[in-house]
Amino acid sequence: MFDWIPLPYYTPVFYNTMLVVIVLAALQLFTKGYVIQNPNKKEYASILLLILVTFYLGLRPVSGRYFGDMGMYNYEFEHYAKGGEIFKSRDFVWNVFMKFCSSIMSAKLFFLLCATLYILPLYLACKKWLGKDSYFLFLMFVASFSFWAYGINGIRNGIATSLFVLALTYYKKRYIQFSLLAISYFIHGSMLIPLAAFVLTLFYKNPKYYLLGWLLAIPLSLAFGSFIENIFLSLGISDQRVSYLTMSEFDDQFSSLGFRWDFLVYSAAAIYAGYYFIIKLKFKDKIYIQLFNIYVTANAFWILVIRASFSNRFAYLSWFLMAIIIFYPFFKQQFFKQQQKVLAYLVLAYFGFTYFMFLII
Repeated sequence: MFDWIPLPYYTPVFYNTMLVVIVLAALQLFTKGYVIQNPNKKEYASILLLILVTFYLGLRPVSGRYFGDMGMYNYEFEHYAKGGEIFKSRDFVWNVFMKFCSSIMSAKLFFLLCATLYILPLYLACKKWLGKDSYFLFLMFVASFSFWAYGINGIRNGIATSLFVLALTYYKKRYIQFSLLAISYFIHGSMLIPLAAFVLTLFYKNPKYYLLGWLLAIPLSLAFGSFIENIFLSLGISDQRVSYLTMSEFDDQFSSLGFRWDFLVYSAAAIYAGYYFIIKLKFKDKIYIQLFNIYVTANAFWILVIRASFSNRFAYLSWFLMAIIIFYPFFKQQFFKQQQKVLAYLVLAYFGFTYFMFLII
């Protein structure tokens, strides 16, 4: 469907199209606000965004050169399609899923299905949280810094995190929530980190203590970073995700190693947003407080291992929640006199960082 787009331009087309969409969304906020006279317009916009992004991402040509690990996923799919045995790993749900798909569909349809499983849960989560006001939050998910990368490269991780987000909406139906959380873990074992953060929030709810823990993680990482990484390795966890802590052969793929102050500042944007809404403005939404506590906990873990190669993959285990942390409160309560204009500036700034990183990377 999109094979006519040359591979070197496939990703730029996405980001530049999103730039136009974001600017139009910001202009709408500046002029009309997010309360549109016909609420169905927002519903249509959400569905259109869902369909277009899913098909564009899912029907991309198979390429490991331009789409990262897509080549590896295609290799594994072809292995199963030829009757190969299921790979042994803790991520057995993913392996069984890929084996099943290889018996009934082509690789092209498989990647479209993966895109659907990545994007649809985000749409459903936004709709469950905000109803017909879900368009801007869903748009911010798509506009997030890591969205495209985890749709084309970290495919399995992206699907797992999206199911995790959807699970968080089922707080009144724990059996559905726990089932989705379990599936997300057995799709990608790294979900143990946000899953552990979720369990912690069931028992400890005060965001002030989570904030203190996050702040404490910074000097601990500066002083004892390597020692902390070795502790995790000594626990006997030897799967691929934890091996990223000590791999050095990929160092040249990063603009800089060591303590990533740039990524820390980026992560702190959501930390400050949560602090501002919960502590300063006394926003008491229980759902938001739990989401914030999960983000803070998972991000603090990343800070402890921030020097590792591929530490961005650990950062993603909190970053996938950033859109909710920053934008969710705007649709639940009036905080500012011209709230829609504040939201417009944030929308531009949020995607501005994403677009800037696209340009320099």
